[in-house]
Amino acid sequence: MSKSKSILAIVLIVLCAAFFGYMDYAGLGENKAGSASEIKLGLDLAGGVSITYQAVGDEEPSSQDMDDTVYKLQQRVENYSTEAQVYKEGSDRITIEIPGVYDANSILQELGRPGTLYFIRQYASDGSLNYTTGVKEDGTTGYVLNHSLDEINADGKIVLVGTDVADAQAGGIKDSMGNVEIVVSLSFTPEGSEKFAQATKEAYANGETIAIYYDGNFVSVPKVSGEITQGSAQISPMEDFETAEKIASTIRIGGLSVELEELRSNVVGAQLGQEAISTSLLAGLVGFAVVVVFMIAVYYVLGLTSAIALSLYGVLEILLINGFGITLTLPGIAGIILSIGMAVDANVIIFARLREELRTGKTVDSAIKVAYSKALSAILDGNITTLIAAAVLWIMGSGSIKGFAQTLALGICLSMFTAIFITKLLLRALVGLGITNPKFYGVAKEPKRIDFIGNRVPFFGVSLAVIAAGIVMLILNGNFAGRGHSLNFSLDFLGGTQTTVSFDKDYSLDELNTLMVSDIERILNDNTVSVTKVQGNNQVIFKTKTLSAEERENMAVYFETTYNVDKESIQAESISSTISKESQRQTIIAVVVACVCMLIYIWFRFKDIRFGASSVLALTHDVLVTLAFYAFAYVSVGSTFVACMLTIVGYSINATIVIFDRIRENLKEASGKYDLKDIVNDSISATLSRSIFTSLTTFIMVVALYIFGVSSVKDFALPLMVGILCGTYSSICLAGAMWYVFRTKLVKKDK
Repeated sequence: MSKSKSILAIVLIVLCAAFFGYMDYAGLGENKAGSASEIKLGLDLAGGVSITYQAVGDEEPSSQDMDDTVYKLQQRVENYSTEAQVYKEGSDRITIEIPGVYDANSILQELGRPGTLYFIRQYASDGSLNYTTGVKEDGTTGYVLNHSLDEINADGKIVLVGTDVADAQAGGIKDSMGNVEIVVSLSFTPEGSEKFAQATKEAYANGETIAIYYDGNFVSVPKVSGEITQGSAQISPMEDFETAEKIASTIRIGGLSVELEELRSNVVGAQLGQEAISTSLLAGLVGFAVVVVFMIAVYYVLGLTSAIALSLYGVLEILLINGFGITLTLPGIAGIILSIGMAVDANVIIFARLREELRTGKTVDSAIKVAYSKALSAILDGNITTLIAAAVLWIMGSGSIKGFAQTLALGICLSMFTAIFITKLLLRALVGLGITNPKFYGVAKEPKRIDFIGNRVPFFGVSLAVIAAGIVMLILNGNFAGRGHSLNFSLDFLGGTQTTVSFDKDYSLDELNTLMVSDIERILNDNTVSVTKVQGNNQVIFKTKTLSAEERENMAVYFETTYNVDKESIQAESISSTISKESQRQTIIAVVVACVCMLIYIWFRFKDIRFGASSVLALTHDVLVTLAFYAFAYVSVGSTFVACMLTIVGYSINATIVIFDRIRENLKEASGKYDLKDIVNDSISATLSRSIFTSLTTFIMVVALYIFGVSSVKDFALPLMVGILCGTYSSICLAGAMWYVFRTKLVKKDK
């Protein structure tokens, strides 16, 4: 690359980073479009209402019935907030999250009234029009009712209701010219067929339309083109398939018989989110600064290029979170900051390779080309396996966990882009500027061979001892320690009681935690009490274990005597334990699915199932050791537990893949007889600095999270720190050793 092109490349990259950073801060126009302030915030950050419903009845509802119910509720809650989300949990539960609203009772009442679908004749018996074109309540022009539904029904002009419709589907038919026309096909029940035949006969004779009316809006107003006696009909023409599908879905949901009951409702105050955002941003800035200083101190010029690339990576991720419409949650913030630490990994792999090539006497330009060529497979394999973990989270997690998966997946993709393209472009630009002295890049020393394989027995012994101790502690917690459960499950797993108290003054969160939480924990003998404010009034929500009648009374007396609260105004509701069983089951299934998918991928890539089996065993070790930590420390196992476990799995596999990639490479280069033990030891030793440095940079980011983060982020960060250390240990000391055992004990037979 010429000198002028090198200068241009560096200037363009710096300007892009500055421009994207400005966009993150200021956005475009008065509305600050594209800025970080315009990112959609989830319930835990913006505050609002969360409601979980369960279908009732003897038979489990069909998947289509549940999907249509989700669509119906989504239509309803979007009237409250465009960021509202509705999603299924399991096969018979639906959760609604509405950020920015706080009147849970009115929302529950509104959502509890199912919409009804009506087919309405155009003319009333007296010849007046039942509906005409006019100005609707929202100010737009469209069809409006001239009479109330009760009046139209009393007049006999509601000819069908939703339960008379058997099905509605969008599709295409060919006309006489062979052109495909998009239509909505309707089929009716036997009773509905008779009603519709009579109604269409009369409407056709009078040149009428029959409007389809649902939940206060006209879905469609088709003209009747003939008497319909076959029990089916078509609405045409449709503008496009999406419009047809929307109309078909609306017609289907008008006749649903799914009955929902409330399992739990929750209100979150926005002040929690503001504190979480500010402290997490501080953690990100501090952690990022420390990582940049570390990279420059260790890798010299290489570290400087990674700092520029990481800066571009950070501002791009914020911009794309906004662009893709990702709803940011507390776990999502953790995912962003964690992915910054993980983004260093690809650079470290490349830099280690580059320094090795410089050691052989290659020029800097040649070393860059060879380093990228050799590092690419390890980078791709490691990041793809981590993406598998993110995909499992995305598919199997709840709303907030999905946010974590989305930000983690986005971060991984961006990290590969910045490492493979941006860092490489910067390095070539430096060479073009004449910075070709190896001392500016660092030359790797010949790695000292460490006998990891020879020490495999004590390594295995230490791990088995820790896992065994964890199992014993799980048993003790559940049976003998008076704790009642093997792990300290939060309300997300066990259910509990949510108590709403109205005070005569506005207490800050600090005051609530200082003045009340410790007292309540003492009264209830429960150290997991959490407190949340309700925006706009003096209400406070206390979440505790499931309370007996006596414990509820004790809590009410405390508020009455200490803070002059009217006992009758205190509201307490139980959170269903049904969610607990599903959460535990989902956790186990998610980890198993992630491990199986990783095993299949590694088997496919390395053409040797022993690599995959060793990887999965190492991951299983990491999960069990982390569980042991949860048992000993008895830290809260909450909604981020799945995210934490799968992050550990994805992070650990990344380090293991790098070592296995080096073993595979060294096996290919070995000629004649070779000592397998030496190859494995050399491979681990050669990648040791990479394993330690990557773990250290990621650990720095998580430590910053733990130091500056709010309690919910600390619950995520603390076990994650343990998982990072454990994953590093298993990758270096266990994975290669297990593969060596499998390779020597389970030898492939040549066909």
